[in-house]
Amino acid sequence: MNYPNIETERLFMRELTLDDVEAVYKHFSYPEVTRFMDIEVCKDLREAEEIIAFHIHDSGCRYGLFNKENDELIGTCGFHCWSTEILETKAEIGFDLSPNYWGRGLMQEALMKITRIGFDLMKLDYIEATTEVENLQSQRLLEKMGFNQESELKDNLMYFTLRDKETVCK
Repeated sequence: MNYPNIETERLFMRELTLDDVEAVYKHFSYPEVTRFMDIEVCKDLREAEEIIAFHIHDSGCRYGLFNKENDELIGTCGFHCWSTEILETKAEIGFDLSPNYWGRGLMQEALMKITRIGFDLMKLDYIEATTEVENLQSQRLLEKMGFNQESELKDNLMYFTLRDKETVCK
């Protein structure tokens, strides 16, 4: 599937490519970025290549979030684990942001566009998200975006779902 480039007020968003290796390496070298992720801090460019290659070959997409002011890669977001079962289609959304940009509403700005891609282009029936129990910032963001927290805790992860694109950020 061809995913469109996206522009928001403060961000330019496009799918990551192997041309982004150095920027991805720099971004994922921050321990604060990978703290709640299932990857380790990048130690070299090869590991950054592996991250990009995984998302290129995985179902779904991974967008790089580029700051319009300086064209710096400041985060990523997108879908993985895209399942097109007979009754329902779903995908899990993931996101990360460089610590220098926390608290500015940038990820909310990006996720508003990405959830539209999920519902409108990918034709998802619902979007899933997981966070570690300690990741309060991501939980607050998901709730603000209209995601509902599921009642059950599995593997020390909290589960969230978004079933209606009209509830995003209401």
